[in-house]
Amino acid sequence: MPEHVHLLVSEPPVAPLSKALQALKISVSRRLTERPFWQTRYYDFNVITHNKRVEKLKYMHRNPVTRGLVSRPEDWPLVILSPLSPERTNPVLITQA
Repeated sequence: MPEHVHLLVSEPPVAPLSKALQALKISVSRRLTERPFWQTRYYDFNVITHNKRVEKLKYMHRNPVTRGLVSRPEDWPLVILSPLSPERTNPVLITQA
């Protein structure tokens, strides 16, 4: 999305999720010149069931279409459908490029 991001993540095993999000925000902020880039808070939602995970993934994939930015989810350049598809059961590992 042009002005926000959706993440579906699990709690890191060695540190609180807030620390992982802090590291992400710092990394992005160092690369961008727009100030401030991040809002001071974020909205979180605990996903407990498989059905809720599928619901959230579908929402994330359809969001650019709903907003009228593209006609199909796969046309949005920042959406990775195959690793994030609701049918996939393995987690997607985020690594440094």
